[in-house]
Amino acid sequence: MNSRPREKVAAEAADAERLWGINSVWEALQQHGRGLEEVLIERGKAGPRLQQIIDLARQQGVSVRFVDADRLGVPRHCRHQGVVARQSAAPLLQLEELLDDLEAAAAPPRLLALDSIQDPRNLGSILRSALAAGFGHIILTRDRSVPVTGTVARTSAGAVAHLKLCQVVNLAETLKLLKERGFWVFGAVVEPEADSIYQADFSGPVCLVIGSEGKGIRPLVRRQCDHLVTIPMHAPFNSLNASAAAAVLLFEIARRDH
Repeated sequence: MNSRPREKVAAEAADAERLWGINSVWEALQQHGRGLEEVLIERGKAGPRLQQIIDLARQQGVSVRFVDADRLGVPRHCRHQGVVARQSAAPLLQLEELLDDLEAAAAPPRLLALDSIQDPRNLGSILRSALAAGFGHIILTRDRSVPVTGTVARTSAGAVAHLKLCQVVNLAETLKLLKERGFWVFGAVVEPEADSIYQADFSGPVCLVIGSEGKGIRPLVRRQCDHLVTIPMHAPFNSLNASAAAAVLLFEIARRDH
């Protein structure tokens, strides 16, 4: 039986996902910036070396956030020097790289876009279902979304290692670009007037958009959807969470390919 306190195990897991200190973060950005989820800068901290880190992070496409010291997520007495980098559990591609890889994959192209999924276990479960259903390319929003942490990787049962992941700042603009590339964008909603997934036409290049657990797809993202689809429910309420609904949708689209 493992007698180690749960708090200690949790702290060690968090430490494994973070780097801190100016030198460590700078080296990580130079060597493998795409392996970093975001860089956190303590509010009130400044200096030329911190500014170099901020500039390089933005150049590498890594999110930069300014937070209070107690939100850095590192042990209280460590010498973080006002900067912490959170490592991603999977490398992240640029959007153009993702699209180029998708075009080279077997037809028909299948793409999953996740709009502001905030629960790490939900995200991990969705990614696991996506891989099983043949959706190997995933777009995530950079803001208002849970990062691809170790918890996500563990819940996905290792699926993140086999997926091509990309984070974008503006999902609405990304969907507009996808439509220019010939994709049909389907937004998943919980509305009886939306098209049933069992009647929708999923032929051709498809991008499926799944919204957040509580609010669903954001209005600007919704406007870029060509079709809104829903899962018909026998019960008079929505009994599926985001990950369960995503699995139903993903496998229904996959079924049409066979």
